[in-house]
Amino acid sequence: METLYRYNLPENLIAKKPASPRDSSRLLIYEVEKDKITIDTFKNIAKYLPVNSALVMNESKVLPVRLKCYQAGNEDLELLVLLGECDKYILKGIVSRRLHNGDEIFIEPDLKLKVLDASYKVYKFEANFPMKDLEKILKRYGTTPIPKYIEHENLSEDFLRKKYQTVFAKNPGSAAAPTASLHFTPRVFKSLELAGISRNFVTLHVGLGTFAPVLPEHRESGKFYEETYEIPQSTLKNIEGKNVVAVGTTVVRTLETYGKTRVPAGKSDLFIQQYFKFRMVDTLITNFHLPGSSLMMLVEAFLHSKGSKRHLKEIYEFAISEKFRFYSFGDSMLILP
Repeated sequence: METLYRYNLPENLIAKKPASPRDSSRLLIYEVEKDKITIDTFKNIAKYLPVNSALVMNESKVLPVRLKCYQAGNEDLELLVLLGECDKYILKGIVSRRLHNGDEIFIEPDLKLKVLDASYKVYKFEANFPMKDLEKILKRYGTTPIPKYIEHENLSEDFLRKKYQTVFAKNPGSAAAPTASLHFTPRVFKSLELAGISRNFVTLHVGLGTFAPVLPEHRESGKFYEETYEIPQSTLKNIEGKNVVAVGTTVVRTLETYGKTRVPAGKSDLFIQQYFKFRMVDTLITNFHLPGSSLMMLVEAFLHSKGSKRHLKEIYEFAISEKFRFYSFGDSMLILP
C-alpha cells in the first residue's frame, strides 16, 4: 500500500454506531483554493454550498443480502449476494470459502443454489427458485451487510435495516450503503430547499467496485469491478450549467462514467486515481475512508484535480487530531473548489 494512502487511526475513532440524529454528525469543510479547514455540524451544510449548486445523490437501496448457507457434509458458509449484478436467470455473489463448479449450497432445505461458474471472484449460481422471489427471500433470511468492523456491536437487525439506509433510498440493489448520504434528514433537505439548492438522483448499485481491495492490475488498467448505474434524463438536464455537488464516491463514479462515455445507463468499471480528468463533479461530500481503499484514491484524485495544497492523508491526520469519527457510520467532509 502506498504511503500516500496509509494512516494510523486510533480504534476509538472508528464509528461503531450512527450519529443520532443523523445530521448531528460532524462536518469538516475544506476549501481548496483558500487552503482552509472549518469544522461544523452536518445539519448546517447548506450554508457552505456555492450558489447555483445542484446536489446529486445515489438512491440505491440496501437489502439484507448477507445469507448464511450450508453445504451438505461441509462447514457453513456466508454468501454476499450482489443483487445489482443478478438477472432473471443468474444469481451472483461472493462466498466466504472456495466452491467449485457444480457444488450445491442451501439457504434452507427447499432453497438451493448450484455453482455455475467459480472461475472469478464473483460466483454465478443457478437457483431452484424463481429469481423474482429473490428480494422476498433476502428480506426473510438475509441480514444487513454491515462492515466487519461493526459486526460485534450488538446492533439489532431491525435497527440496521433502518439506520444503514438513506432516508430517500428507493431502488433495491446495493450490497453496502452509499454512506455519504446517511447524514441527510428532512431538516437538512429543508435548509437546502430554502437555499435554492436542487436535489437530483442517480442509481449505482454498490458492489465490488466500491468496497473491494485495490490490486496492481486495477492501477495499471484504470478499470475496476463493474457496478450497474443509471442516470435519469431529468438529472442530466437539472445539473447542466450548475455547480455539481456529488454526495459520495458512488455518485462521482456514476457521473464521471457518463462524462467519459456519454452513456446514461449500464455498467461502470471506472477506476478513479491520481491524474484522472474530472468532467462532471465540482464539489464533493464524502465520509472518511479505509486506508488504501479505492475510495480514498478517488478523493485524493479529486483534491489533486482542484489544485489542493494538501494530500487527503494530511486532512485525515487533522481530522484524527480533532477526534472525528471514521468509516461508514462516521463523520463527513465537504470539499469545495
